[in-house]
Amino acid sequence: MMQINEPWVSEPATQKVCSALTKSGAQALFVGGCVRNALLGAPVSDIDIATDARPKQVVQIAEAAGLKAIPTGIDHGTITVVSAGIPHEITTFRRDVETDGRRAVVAFSEHVEEDAARRDFTMNALYALPDGSVLDPLGGLPDLEARAVRFIGTAENRIREDYLRSLRYFRFHAWYGDPDAGFDPDALAAIGANLDGLESLSRERVGAELLKLLGAPDPAPAFATMRSTGVLTRLLPGADDRSLAPLISLEQAAGADPDPVRRLAAITTPEDAATLRLSRAQLQRLTRMREEAQATTSVAELGYRYGDEGGLHETLLRCAFLERPWSEDLRRDLHAGATARFPIQAKDLIPSFSGPALGKKLAELEIRWIASGFALSREELLAT
Repeated sequence: MMQINEPWVSEPATQKVCSALTKSGAQALFVGGCVRNALLGAPVSDIDIATDARPKQVVQIAEAAGLKAIPTGIDHGTITVVSAGIPHEITTFRRDVETDGRRAVVAFSEHVEEDAARRDFTMNALYALPDGSVLDPLGGLPDLEARAVRFIGTAENRIREDYLRSLRYFRFHAWYGDPDAGFDPDALAAIGANLDGLESLSRERVGAELLKLLGAPDPAPAFATMRSTGVLTRLLPGADDRSLAPLISLEQAAGADPDPVRRLAAITTPEDAATLRLSRAQLQRLTRMREEAQATTSVAELGYRYGDEGGLHETLLRCAFLERPWSEDLRRDLHAGATARFPIQAKDLIPSFSGPALGKKLAELEIRWIASGFALSREELLAT
């Protein structure tokens, strides 16, 4: 039997949660992302546990063991149990009773096979005992080992249960799929046959899923395939992903971390992005990056206005739009601007200027100073 030997499995706080469940006669099975990522050698951030105990039982078991139980999703069977500051999402086995493409009516189950069958992809239907022994009720391990993102059962049925799974397919392929193996033809056919269902999804869910996809190391192949299947146009009618692959290459050349908002700015307008119900800060960033990338502002001025890191976003985007390569000269220009300090202060212009005229004169001198490559001195500027 395959075994997970990661530190989080043997963590005493986590073992205390598992022990509380099993000593009460309930099952405790690690499930989903923590199992998948551990087997792939990827980081594990969240610990999910599946059990046959009902939610109220989980609360009683946790409290009897001196653990904090929070009913984060009790109606859906989920209790968060905190042990030594570590949250554990504990969810009762479930089976779908009814689905409408957006949400499911579920019933609790006592069988892990039923719980596994309602999940989306075979690589997400893997479980592990508290000692790390892997359980594979649906035979998903070969798919995981091949990094093949495959729907459980019939792809079309899984998608019609929740149309967001079309997007999740591309996200999981970008994060965990074998890029050389390409996309599953059956999955793409089912996704293409159910495009109308995408329009029933809330824009918040779509936006959140797109940002997760854009955070992958290289989401460009996924977006190209989304375009060819018609998904991208349904989600963002004005989107154009042609600059995404060049942007990712530029990021790699510059050593820049993936930034989902910067990548979204590469493929769509602020007007389109606004429909995704992004946060105000995210939309403001996207708008600024896209506008500055398409403007004629010098790279040095970008550094001056937004700093080394902020100016890098616009510079990378501009290079992607204009199909220009990354150069360390660009980084030097950014840094020169980021470290430049305007030598004039308001007090230098008083009392000759005041009120709106003072602000106008400061702005005028700042523009002249920037145009000089930050070379004009305080004396030279005041002499004009």
